This record gives sequence, structure tokens and C-alpha cells, in this order.
Amino acid sequence: MENNHNNNHLQPEESRFLSGPRSRFKELLFTFRVQYSFIRAFRKMHFIGPCVTVFGSARFDVTNPFYKKAEEVGAALANMGFTVMTGGGPGIMEAANKGAYEAGGYSVGCNIILPFEQKPNPYLHKWINIRYFFVRKFLLIKYSYAFVVMPGGMGTLDELFESITLIQTKMIQNFPVVIFGSEYHKELCEHIRIMAENESISPKDMELLFVTDSVEEMAAHIKTHAIERFKLVKKPQRPNWWFGEE
Repeated sequence: MENNHNNNHLQPEESRFLSGPRSRFKELLFTFRVQYSFIRAFRKMHFIGPCVTVFGSARFDVTNPFYKKAEEVGAALANMGFTVMTGGGPGIMEAANKGAYEAGGYSVGCNIILPFEQKPNPYLHKWINIRYFFVRKFLLIKYSYAFVVMPGGMGTLDELFESITLIQTKMIQNFPVVIFGSEYHKELCEHIRIMAENESISPKDMELLFVTDSVEEMAAHIKTHAIERFKLVKKPQRPNWWFGEE
């Protein structure tokens, strides 16, 4: 059976890679491009300081109540001393970055390059444009001591379960994962409870998630399970958004 995509040249590079086997030279070339993407990202993001990553929908505008909540979340995290990291786009991502930016904190984004040209939002001190979803997801996790999951769609759930899976399998440390919006996420939380009841996950995995509607409760949870657990202290000789390990 022949696979003939007439519009193959219009596809993003990652999409072409996932469409099936190609010549060995093209596959090798792709690995070099991915390697370069990682190296470039590491150089760009190395000094951003410990972050909290906020996940959420790109589709919610300023009229959505969750947009305002995400601003409050970003501001609270910045006031705690964290760099606020998002996917760098609009919606919830923009709101969290805006909250941090206007609170005097540090705001960064990992923006994905898409055919419809998602642009970095205007509330970023530093950002990087990334061609590959898997590189972007890696970076959103690599630099963070906690994750806040605001209401969102498929991509947000993907990021949530990627984070939980890495914690569950001990690939990363037991960083706090906050699900913000109990009503929005109630069916999701119920399904996770059903998985625990059926032993497809351990009942202890339920403890990886903290569900709340309160910015104050979110901040207190992250203070206990990130700042105090990992002994993070503000460095007085650096801007207030930098942390170090004691």
C-alpha cells in the first residue's frame, strides 16, 4: 500500500516525522534538529530560576472567569518568589504570565510553532519558540517545582497526565500538582477515583493531586510541598524571583 501525501511539504516537521518511516538520512537529520532544539533551549532557559508551570486553555479570553483566576494564580506564584512558566500562548497562559509580570515577578514561555502561527503573549520577560511538542513538554516540566492545572482542553490534560506519570514512576521528584477548578474538573477527578477503585492505579496516587478553587490554598500547598520540602530559599543578592537550594 502506497502512502502518498500530496500536501506533505506543507506539514510541520514533527507531523512529517510521525507520518511513518522515511529514508534513513531524513530520520538521522531529524535527530540532529531535535538535538539542536534541546541544546538551544537549555542555553536559553538555564538561568530562569526554579519555576512553577501553569497549564491551561489557549481559548479563554479576558471575559472568561478562569482568565481572571489565572492572573491571580500568576501573581501569587510570583509573590512567593517563583518564575511563572507557561506554554507562552494566549488564554490561560497569557493570564498567568500577565499576573506574574504585573506583580513584579519573572515570566517565561515555551511557545510552540504551529501552522496557524501561535505568537508569544506580550507578558513574557523571556521566551523560546519551539518546533516540537515533545521538546516543549519536556521544558515545561524540567525547570518546575510545582504544576498548576487550570481549566483547559486535550493539550492541558496531556500535560497533566505527563506530569503525574513522571512523578508516579519516580522519573521526577514528588512535586505538587494542583488542579484548579473543582467543578470544571469534577468528572476528571471522579474518573481518577474510579481508576484507583479498579486498581489500575494505586490509591496512593490519588495523593499526588490537590484540588482547589482557592488561590490562597494553592499557595499554601505549594509552600508546604515545594518550598519547605525542597528547602528553597530566596537569595537576597539576586532579584526576588530567584531561588537556590539550601
